[in-house]
Amino acid sequence: MEKRTDKNSYTIIFAIGMVLVVGVILAGLFGFTKPLITQNEEIEKQQNILYAMGVNANEGTSANFVSTEDAPKLFQQYVKTQLEVQDGKAIENDQAYLIDVKKQQSRAKNGETRRLPLFIGEKDGKKFYIAPIRGKGLWDAIWGYVALDANMVVQGAYFDHKGETPGLGANIKQRYFMDDFIGEHLLSEGGAFKGITVAKGNADPKNEDKMDNEVDAIAGATITGDGVSAMIKKDLKLYLPYFETLKSK
Repeated sequence: MEKRTDKNSYTIIFAIGMVLVVGVILAGLFGFTKPLITQNEEIEKQQNILYAMGVNANEGTSANFVSTEDAPKLFQQYVKTQLEVQDGKAIENDQAYLIDVKKQQSRAKNGETRRLPLFIGEKDGKKFYIAPIRGKGLWDAIWGYVALDANMVVQGAYFDHKGETPGLGANIKQRYFMDDFIGEHLLSEGGAFKGITVAKGNADPKNEDKMDNEVDAIAGATITGDGVSAMIKKDLKLYLPYFETLKSK
């Protein structure tokens, strides 16, 4: 008996079969590659944290991470303690670098307690407190890691983005912009938290005044700069109670 393949039922059955086959293949590939993707994400976080505290491969004006091969070893060498901060109280958590800042922000919006990762690093006899931050740029998410001393003075920073405009907002990950934050104070002279504003028309373009709570904006990237200002003020302020406990030690 001749088999008819021009019927609608055959087309539908064939399409369903192909969908199932492709679905099984994709699920298998995802299961196979997921551990590698997760490992790469963890290494990238380690590179970001190390960069902020000055452990990087910078040359000239370029901003470069340490290699993916060296990152895990250097992370263990320089990051002495990982903390989870809640309401100013900190507990040690050697997996704090795996805390998802985006998910924790969502938890806070839903009225749940937010877990704040904080990393204590030591380099050349100096102690660094590195905090991750996350916000919104012009087109999509922006994020960063800011290294502070015990007085909440910036010692280094790394910023990145998901989809800011090349040559404009995307320049937040350029070294000349990130280096401007070094030495800037998050607190006012009276000790109140002020954050740092990426200021258009800043009267200190050479960034010589480190007490003005401002850095010069990137030309043509006002909204992205505003996003950087907002995430610094919003996220780093959450760590203020912890830093206040350091003064009493």
